Amino acid sequence: MSRVLLGLVLGVILVPVAVLAWFHFGAVPVAVSDPPLPQERLITHVPLNARIDREIVKTPPLQVDEENLVAGAEIYRDQCAACHGFHGKPSSFGAHMYPSAPPLWEKHRNNDVVGVSDDPPGETYWKVANGIRLTGMPSYKPILGDTQMWQVSLLLANADKPLPQAALDILRGQPPAPVPASTPSKKTTAPAKN
Repeated sequence: MSRVLLGLVLGVILVPVAVLAWFHFGAVPVAVSDPPLPQERLITHVPLNARIDREIVKTPPLQVDEENLVAGAEIYRDQCAACHGFHGKPSSFGAHMYPSAPPLWEKHRNNDVVGVSDDPPGETYWKVANGIRLTGMPSYKPILGDTQMWQVSLLLANADKPLPQAALDILRGQPPAPVPASTPSKKTTAPAKN
């Protein structure tokens, strides 16, 4: 009985000491090029998905219309394209992050889904608003307003559908179309009285 107790005490002491030594001496895979920890994807995705399912807003407060899609494209260009790429032009470094930043304007390899267009807008909104730890995805709550986060989320939910030309131009990284110069209005002057 005493040997079992001694083994239990040593196990309770030795296991945490071994883990601390593993951390202390830098043997933990923390570089992007390191192989993932066993079950790392499961350990991170299960709680993330459970939290999103618990907090998701099921009905977006905005309509999917040209104004919101163009505004979402402008936000995407300014805040998201560096990591997630432009329409037809992947990010130069997003694929080299760990985990890699998904290219949001490309079809998945195994189906016709574009980016996160198969996710409900509320899920994308949650990720934009809150960010995701250990992924490089920041929280945009301190940066964007609620309407802006919904606009970019609605845009991404509709990435597999035809988009307004103005939104596509922005998403392709093209400069905005020039605003036509307004012609000066002719003032009508009353004839001079003599």
